[in-house]
Amino acid sequence: MAKSKKTENSKKSKQKGKLAAFFTDERFKMTFALLLIGCGILMLIAFVSYFFTWKSDQSFESSQLFSNIRVENWAGKLGARIANGIINNGFGVASFFIPLVLIVLGFRLLKVKLLPLGWTIKTSIVGLVLLSLILGFVFGTAGGFLGSGLGGAHGFFMANWLKSLLGSFGASILLILLTFLFLTFSFAGFFGWFTKTVKSVKVPKIPKIERKPRSRKNDEDDFYDDEDDEAGDNRDIDRPPFVTNENEIDFLVDDKKTDPNVKTLEELLDEDIELTIEAQSLNESPLADEETEQEPYVMEDIAALGEYDPTLDLSRYEMPSLELLADHKSENSVVSNDELINNKNKIVETLANYKIQIDKIKATIGPTVTLYEIVPAPGVRISKIKNLEDDIALSLSALGIRIIAPMPGKGTIGIEVPNLNPEIVSMRSIIASRRFQEANMELPIALGKTISNETFVFDLTRMPHLLVAGSTGQGKSVGLNAIIASILYKKHPSQVKLVMVDPKSVEFTPYERIERHFLAKLPDAEEAIIIDTQKVIYTINSLCVEMDTRYSLLKDAQVRNVKEYNGKFIARKLNPHLGHRYLPYIVVVIDEYADLVMTAGKEIEMPIARLAQKARAAGIHLIIATQRPTTNIITGVIKANFPARVAFRVISQIDSRTILDGSGANQLIGRGDLLFTSGGDLTRVQCAFIDTPEIEEITRFIGNQQGYPTAFLLPEYTAEDAVDLKDIDLSKKDELFDDAARLVVIHQQGSTSLIQRKFSIGYNRAGRIMDQLEAAGIVGANEGSKARQVLFTDEASLENYLSKLSRGEA
Repeated sequence: MAKSKKTENSKKSKQKGKLAAFFTDERFKMTFALLLIGCGILMLIAFVSYFFTWKSDQSFESSQLFSNIRVENWAGKLGARIANGIINNGFGVASFFIPLVLIVLGFRLLKVKLLPLGWTIKTSIVGLVLLSLILGFVFGTAGGFLGSGLGGAHGFFMANWLKSLLGSFGASILLILLTFLFLTFSFAGFFGWFTKTVKSVKVPKIPKIERKPRSRKNDEDDFYDDEDDEAGDNRDIDRPPFVTNENEIDFLVDDKKTDPNVKTLEELLDEDIELTIEAQSLNESPLADEETEQEPYVMEDIAALGEYDPTLDLSRYEMPSLELLADHKSENSVVSNDELINNKNKIVETLANYKIQIDKIKATIGPTVTLYEIVPAPGVRISKIKNLEDDIALSLSALGIRIIAPMPGKGTIGIEVPNLNPEIVSMRSIIASRRFQEANMELPIALGKTISNETFVFDLTRMPHLLVAGSTGQGKSVGLNAIIASILYKKHPSQVKLVMVDPKSVEFTPYERIERHFLAKLPDAEEAIIIDTQKVIYTINSLCVEMDTRYSLLKDAQVRNVKEYNGKFIARKLNPHLGHRYLPYIVVVIDEYADLVMTAGKEIEMPIARLAQKARAAGIHLIIATQRPTTNIITGVIKANFPARVAFRVISQIDSRTILDGSGANQLIGRGDLLFTSGGDLTRVQCAFIDTPEIEEITRFIGNQQGYPTAFLLPEYTAEDAVDLKDIDLSKKDELFDDAARLVVIHQQGSTSLIQRKFSIGYNRAGRIMDQLEAAGIVGANEGSKARQVLFTDEASLENYLSKLSRGEA
């Protein structure tokens, strides 16, 4: 019975899975979307036709659908029946909201955004009921037009019920109020228009006050106003108007102007707006109130569009599939029981030779090493076991063992012994793991498998920077490729951008294909993979400029980091017209950092230190790799700001201490075996293996898809020691000046890299020529991320100008 129940449950689960797969299939979605659009269009045609054919089709309404009665409706018998049921017996003219919702919903399933879906549904439902009610209240049956009138049967009966409940006057007030609320909350700009319209209404002129003469003792020429008398306000007509303070003006009332400079109350009321602005100008800008009132309305208009989708520009982008990765399986990589028992006996025997007794031992098999955890007998000093590291390695004939004494939080001592046949961890198995697929992280990085065969995943944004070091040939390049592949498999091109620095010119070449998807570069750079040291300096300084710009945006948005800022921007709480924009994460990957330090020195160390110290909250993260773990390369500033470090195998213990502040990296076995730390305990990981052909397949798959027009452009950086144009002597122009001028005019592109490439000269000389072209007025100045403007449109005018320049006439 139990087996039959299990089989029944398994069959039901399979059926449910098949049903769920059917409804989530793209073909079903597309078919359903086209069905909705078709129904909406057919209903729209039937509704429009109903206005012209409802009388002639009345005889069909009481007959059967498949009768022989001929109908005039453009959508046939079905259209006539649907239109009569919804318009005549339903909501009247307001029924047009129904096909609108169907068409918008169908296009949204096809990933085409006509209108915000949520806003359209809510507005259509309320508008359907309210408009039907209003039309039924105002027009009634309207002489039988459309059968039940413009409001349909619903509007007619609901309006009559409302009249009986509140009366005609009360129902009118209620409908006006409901209409105002509907327009205010459904159309964000309505409230702003309404308030501006109310404010623009001029104050009506006050009619002249009739006055009658009244006798007063000792003064018969004065006029005394009855109303002023009752209020107790006695004023003399001969007294001129006076200002009591900066914002209050006291005026007199008089029928006759005895002084041309004195204005009547009527004239002053006509000038009330102008006087108010003048009074405000004494203390604050008259535009201040206008700006504070208009901005919320603009934000309401933006919020009505729904949440911002950064992936919409590349809405058809597809993530790379697992089939692009190879499955690197190792033959005979299983650790046998004989190997486990043999190693256990040798460990116990070696410890016994030094009179160290153990109570318990257990083994945890990993892909590269096996962890033997021992519980020493009471009274055994840990230091004695730690000092036997080399002796245990000798007895096991192992490449190198590592003793962890004690194991953090376990109360045991760990001895890591290399397996005789280490397993190759495929990147495919890591990407396919549930831990990576379900990782709820901003920048998840899948590095490999731990000693307990668990997938090792960490969030780069929490590190916030990563230092990768190790000797040549121990797996650094493979590790960098695994990190980059993790990002490509998890993030959309709109969410992250990569800045790649490759002094060796060969490591990151396959990633050139994804330039228009994931890479970032300077505006005038020809290639996104940075090779030249001088361009590296400009790029890193450009990132510092980008960092400062982002901090200004975070300050204006009153948030602490990029995640909170993007959350506000997606919710449309930030105004793009004020400079706000969606900020993708920027990951800077630098290979062979030691080579840059040797060639550029402080020019590269200073901006790297700035980014390492401040760029975390701005969404800029660094990954630096080096094969020279020396103190002049991995300086104190780098180590202080790079708590997350990956150490591959190194030769000496000194190098291990330089990387990890402790030993251990010198005891690794190589071939991707690494130690990871993020400021705490060390974790031993076998790095996932991803080969160059796999990288090429991934980048080819991404590069063949639609991308952005260009790579993500960084702000252009101008060096602090840049030459002042006033100091440039055009009489000492470069010999390539004229040819460079013709080049930029022909290409209409003021690019330093263009000059450098065409004339095969260095970057510095090309930069000096560009400065001379700017001083001569041939190209414009730097404009941030925009290219320089070429100020000459044709060669003829340029040649004329160059001849004048050579004669000193320009």
